[in-house]
Amino acid sequence: MLNTSARLLRLLTLLESRREWSGAQLANRLEISARTVRNDVTRLRALGYPVQAAPGVAGGYRLGSGAALPPLLLEDDEAVAVAVALRSSAGGGVSGIEETSVRALVKLEQVFPARLRHRVNALQAYTVAVPSQGPTVDPHVLATIAAACRDHEVMRIDYKKHDGTESVRSIEPYRLVHLGRRWYLVAWDRDRNGWRTFRLDRMKPKSPTGPHFTSRDLPAEDIAAYVMRSVRSAPAKYEARVNVKASAQTVSERVPREVVIEPIDDETCTVHARSNSIEMLALYIGMLDADFTVTDPPELIARLNTLAERYARAAGNVG
Repeated sequence: MLNTSARLLRLLTLLESRREWSGAQLANRLEISARTVRNDVTRLRALGYPVQAAPGVAGGYRLGSGAALPPLLLEDDEAVAVAVALRSSAGGGVSGIEETSVRALVKLEQVFPARLRHRVNALQAYTVAVPSQGPTVDPHVLATIAAACRDHEVMRIDYKKHDGTESVRSIEPYRLVHLGRRWYLVAWDRDRNGWRTFRLDRMKPKSPTGPHFTSRDLPAEDIAAYVMRSVRSAPAKYEARVNVKASAQTVSERVPREVVIEPIDDETCTVHARSNSIEMLALYIGMLDADFTVTDPPELIARLNTLAERYARAAGNVG
């Protein structure tokens, strides 16, 4: 039988690994009596762990959330995973997250055993994080929306569309989706009576949140794919159609995910790209690294001619 300290650690690990355990299950896993389980649960509570218990046949033990944050027990791979997530969070599109992540990582490293500290330090020394260059989201806004999704609370928001027009919307928030550089919210628009996808960097939630709403069936099983389709179909000032002498698979590895690629045959495809910036469309085409023909828009063709002349002059100056 384990000594008391080791047994408490093992009990806490079990409680953290599953939502609920019966007393008999814990007693069996720890090879102790049900009475000892009850005594150990009392000891954990005294240490600050909010272990909840429900009596009866259907009852059991579960680790709840408390007012204070007690120590966490992490397996080696879990601790490294947390460190990796903190280290790579710079590109997450959340304002101020870099500094917060560094503070949390420093605290975590202070309690790491030497074997884990060496692994994490090596990870930090040889990993370069590329910070997000796109719009960022305030972490308070992110937490507020996530709580409204969880609690099924109606939200009123100020929202700015892609064309700069602003409106006040009443929405039922359901899911947050992070696609690369941007955060999106899938919500039911009560004013327009339909599902909508909102960019969080264009939202300003109004306080407080509204009444509870009755949950609806989501518009798709794969919400990430649904948001991707919404992003691809969003209106934009310019829409480009480009025939490329490369396979769809090859092109898909070179352009952002929001660009739509239509295969023609094994060696050619058509690229459909949208943007409010003609320069951005020219950038997408520059990433193709293949011969291409632009069908439209005329503004893009003119921009490419300007760039071609500029590049030709630059190449001519190379001695």
